[in-house]
Amino acid sequence: MSLYVVNNKLEINVSEDDENFLVNIINNFYLRIIETKDFNDFEKISSDWIEHKLETNNKKPENFLKLMKNHKKSELLFTSFIGFFYQLGIGCNLDREKAIEFYLLSVNNKIIKNDEIFDLLSERNILIGKYLLSLFYYKDIILDINYKLNLQKLAENDDPKAQYNLAIYYINGLGTHNNKNKAFDLFSSSSKKGNLDAQYYLATCYMNGIGTQKDEKKAFDLLLSSAKKENIDSQYYLAICYMDGVGTRRDKKKALKWFLKSESKYFKTTQNKNEKKEFKRILKLVIANDPTAQNNIGNSYRDGIGINKNEKKAFEWYTKSANAGCSRGQCNLGYCYESGVGTVKDDVKSFEWYFKSANNGYSLAQNNVGTLYRNGKGTDKNGKKAFEWYIKSAIAGCAEGQCNLGYCYANGIGTNKDEKKAFEWYTKSANAGCTSGECNVGYCYEIGMGIDKDEEKAFEWYLKSANNGNALAQNNIGTLYRNGKGTDKDEKKALKWYIKSANAGCAYGQHNLGYCYANGIGTDKDEKKAFEWYSKSANNGYALAQYSIGNSYKNGKGIDKNEKKALEWYTKSANSGCAYGQCILGYCYGDGILGAEKDEVKSFEWYSKSAENGIAVAQFKLGYNYSNGIGTNKDVKKSFDWYLKSAEGGYAKAQYYVGKFYHDGIGTGKNINKAILWCKKASDNGIKEAKDILDFIKSSGMIIN
Repeated sequence: MSLYVVNNKLEINVSEDDENFLVNIINNFYLRIIETKDFNDFEKISSDWIEHKLETNNKKPENFLKLMKNHKKSELLFTSFIGFFYQLGIGCNLDREKAIEFYLLSVNNKIIKNDEIFDLLSERNILIGKYLLSLFYYKDIILDINYKLNLQKLAENDDPKAQYNLAIYYINGLGTHNNKNKAFDLFSSSSKKGNLDAQYYLATCYMNGIGTQKDEKKAFDLLLSSAKKENIDSQYYLAICYMDGVGTRRDKKKALKWFLKSESKYFKTTQNKNEKKEFKRILKLVIANDPTAQNNIGNSYRDGIGINKNEKKAFEWYTKSANAGCSRGQCNLGYCYESGVGTVKDDVKSFEWYFKSANNGYSLAQNNVGTLYRNGKGTDKNGKKAFEWYIKSAIAGCAEGQCNLGYCYANGIGTNKDEKKAFEWYTKSANAGCTSGECNVGYCYEIGMGIDKDEEKAFEWYLKSANNGNALAQNNIGTLYRNGKGTDKDEKKALKWYIKSANAGCAYGQHNLGYCYANGIGTDKDEKKAFEWYSKSANNGYALAQYSIGNSYKNGKGIDKNEKKALEWYTKSANSGCAYGQCILGYCYGDGILGAEKDEVKSFEWYSKSAENGIAVAQFKLGYNYSNGIGTNKDVKKSFDWYLKSAEGGYAKAQYYVGKFYHDGIGTGKNINKAILWCKKASDNGIKEAKDILDFIKSSGMIIN
């Protein structure tokens, strides 16, 4: 099945099963911390344990990390665990700076008081964060239970390293109350004895008024002293002081000199001379306080182009650029808040910065504001406003905005549904190079939406989008190859494209790859692999995959037979809107199977949902229930109507009942010609009772053609 997308993203809902798994793994991790005796190897052992837990529960690390970050109570419950993932690179690139940010966020949280389970989790999130932050800063803090006492004694005896480490304790509240004044005193004492890290932290205290009065001149002097002794952080922030005139006069030459010194280690190792040259060029403009250049250097730090990747520095430069009025910098700052790049995720701030950028005329930001209105992120959901912003973005030439405007017309969001206009905007977007637009044009040609159906053109557009890396288009190309639509049937090529799509994280591609393994399409049959890919897709929220997982458990294919789990997955699938899951759930409640308690009313309700979603067998069951008063009041008129829908959908038993009802005048007027028509269809489809009616009509002297 081919579907169209906006921005090539899938929404991931937190199911009850995922919620329970999150609670259990956090609680178990907390218990491991309490019970552990091998502190030296704690990180390695814990990393292996997490990966094992995720693997045995069919959860990809990157998807689990996304689940925690997108949870509505993420900031209160999961920040410590998210930090641990970043510290060790579990499901993401290793990022020690981001790890610290999440640890600090967790230890500065307050315990919420509205739910017993969440109260406990929020408390444990804080405790885990404090422990991991301690371990992060200085591992032997944990190895020696008397370490803090020894540290205090050493600090009192003027040991500069001990004073620095104890200051870190006080400033972050590790194993003690947060005490910024004590931290300042210890940084000051350690700094006087030549500790360069302490000098840097003391400078930040003076710069920001932490534990002392703000004094930019003293901050500058400390940074200069530390920078001259090769402290990289001091060199970087000294350059900013010279650039902005903080604690000293502005001096572009000195700013450039110290920026380059702070990044000299990278410049010595990089082989890309052009990137280095471009970075220096942008840097000169940055020092001249060019807001566009500040945005561009943010891009360099964000993507690691010409310089070491550093999301925190990227965020800082985007902030400077945004505050200076650069619309691109404002948009990028909005993105940082939306995605948690170099800062903590904040949908409200994300909306605010996108909105500023959009009002300054930046078309990509206008598109992003539209998307936040459409999804109700950082602001109230408002389809009309989403549509209005997409129009602005699209008219300004933004390919993403054009694609999303097409989506609004296709689905009637904020405007009347207009498939022709949808196709026109998708085409503009595609011609501007948007891969989602290319995919959507393919979809329009495939089903004839706003344009005449043309499977060959559908194939061409899907292929273009797929070759440009669009995971959904890769799935759709696979489906066209599998079914021989718009191209020659080729199951091996279908498999190849499904693999690409699945590995790129597309839930539809993952399910279709599982289907190939289950049925030996383009590859050897492998039910275990089928189950694995169904699981990945199901855990990514795809309802049809959840139904397939239910089938696997029900039939013991690729996994041990387990009727209880089968029912659980069918229920998930049904609640997620899968018509097949709804139908089989109706069957489970109707017959009291797979551990479901027999309940004819529930059975009727699930058949109704499935029937409304077009499943012919469910429509037949609904007709049967109305005919016999099962789970609802008897109503032969409604029974006939549902039998007719099912019959028109090709369901043979329904064709027989439609013929019988026409023959007997049940729920409709008696009509022998229509009775013959439907009974003939049913008979041709193997229903013996239909042939009996035809024989009876024939015996009464009527001629049947």
